[in-house]
Amino acid sequence: MTAIRDGNLAVKFALEVAAVAAFAYWGATVSSGLAAVTLAIAAPLVAIVLWGTLAAPRSERRLPVRLRVPFELAVFALATVALAGLSSAAAIGFAAIVLANSLLLTAFDQWEA
Repeated sequence: MTAIRDGNLAVKFALEVAAVAAFAYWGATVSSGLAAVTLAIAAPLVAIVLWGTLAAPRSERRLPVRLRVPFELAVFALATVALAGLSSAAAIGFAAIVLANSLLLTAFDQWEA
């Protein structure tokens, strides 16, 4: 059971990294030229700063669980929308993994991890 619990936390981290990549992809494709470069850098940077401040386990300003869970799910929802520009299959697959991971985080009481 420990391997499943640890694996679930690893999946959550992979989802966080994938969300950052989705924001970079969105930024690079939503515009062209300098605007695309700027958005490809700024969008993931904003996500990283917000996540690091409000959701990271060692953050001094970490939100309480009742506020952090909706924040994290909102970030993943925005990443899903960003992935929809790549393909609907990518967006659906990402959303399905987020859903499964969230259910397991709840079942294993891992939202504080």
